[in-house]
Amino acid sequence: PAGTVPRRRPPRSDMGRAVTLLLLLLALLAAPARAEGGAAAEEVKIEVLHLPEACSPKSKKGDLLNAHYDGFLASDGSKFYCSRTQNEGHPKWFVLGVGQVIKGLDIAMMSMCPGEKRKVIIPPSLAYGQQGYAQGKIPPNATLIFEIELYAVNKGPRSVEAFNQIDKDSDKKLSELEISQYLKEEFARDGKKRHPSVHDEILADIFKKNDHDGDGFISAKEYNVYQHDEL
Repeated sequence: PAGTVPRRRPPRSDMGRAVTLLLLLLALLAAPARAEGGAAAEEVKIEVLHLPEACSPKSKKGDLLNAHYDGFLASDGSKFYCSRTQNEGHPKWFVLGVGQVIKGLDIAMMSMCPGEKRKVIIPPSLAYGQQGYAQGKIPPNATLIFEIELYAVNKGPRSVEAFNQIDKDSDKKLSELEISQYLKEEFARDGKKRHPSVHDEILADIFKKNDHDGDGFISAKEYNVYQHDEL
């Protein structure tokens, strides 16, 4: 892309508690990502533009990533997205592999290390498909190109560590009381004043979207602890 953007220093791993809380709640409220059918014949093409000598840790499903990326239409090279123009230019935080970004980016950013840069080509079936995304100025059946720079790889909120932190009695399932207490503790650390109804609404949403069998508990499977982790 035209123009030079000053390189940002990689964010420190000890993120602000407000950011951690926001991402935890986002991940708890998000439904587990579903695999899309009919895309087996098409793949994401990855070109590594820069690989640092020290490549650790490598990103995996469930990790919390911090990255900048620019998106272009393969058809004419026009830019449709630039993370540097969003959120006052701060790199984006998201959990890898859970559908917080398009499936092609979830695939493209696997096994990536902090400081690495990649150029990736994503077919329509792993992007916005036949529908396109009018709001993002992406036409139907568009092949997309992204230039990505990854800054940080951290343990994500769906990790075993996060599950065990909430699971006070270590019975491998999360009760309404345990999650309620965890929310209260995080709200207290965050320090922001909230109406009591906010706590109740978030708690109700968490169980509505995660307690699939309706037994009043969120199991490790329902919590979606990833396959690389073991309880």
